[in-house]
Amino acid sequence: MNFRHEWKHEINAEDILLLRQRLQAVMKMDEHAVQGRYEVRSLYFDNAADKVLMEKINGMKYREKFRIRYYNCNTNRIMLEKKTKYNGLGTKRSAALTKEEVQAVIDGQWDWMMESEQELIREWYTKIITQGLRAKTIVGYTREPFVYGPGNVRVTLDYNIRTGLDCTDFLNFRSITVPTREQTAVLEVKWDAFLPDIIKDAVQLKGRRTSAFSKYQVCRAYG
Repeated sequence: MNFRHEWKHEINAEDILLLRQRLQAVMKMDEHAVQGRYEVRSLYFDNAADKVLMEKINGMKYREKFRIRYYNCNTNRIMLEKKTKYNGLGTKRSAALTKEEVQAVIDGQWDWMMESEQELIREWYTKIITQGLRAKTIVGYTREPFVYGPGNVRVTLDYNIRTGLDCTDFLNFRSITVPTREQTAVLEVKWDAFLPDIIKDAVQLKGRRTSAFSKYQVCRAYG
């Protein structure tokens, strides 16, 4: 697995204005952005003991989580993602899902997963059965993404974080979501072997320190 470095900073509206100006000067906008941004909608999975949530809160060195995600209200392209963290480094694996497959999982119909040609889906099925993973929380937000070739750097500004109260409505992008209690924005910086100085300087903010902010954790405040 190709693990990447990652920084996260909690930021505010003023920080976003400053960072946007800096990043536009030195980085390119991600090709998937529409007018500089896109909408992200994810469905996170956890078990009855809140294994994923507690591992995050307790700062476990190794942890993993599964989520389903689509962008800009387009349910014709949905991805299963497994995020793994180890000693502060992260990696992600993905597999495509259809709308019918996603709804089947939400409805507790999993037998089809055993026969999937995609290894990640079969692994997900194993965790559903052995760990009791179930759809837990919808997380939505607006993202402004920037990329930089050297170091394979990706910088994102995430804000307007919202959560859904009914996981069965995940595929209905018009379903009601509510703002999180902590209306924090997040700066994320990810890179491979090295972070170029020009990017390091661009993302520096006085008084901001690297944090372990989790959108999933914030959105779990409602249950």
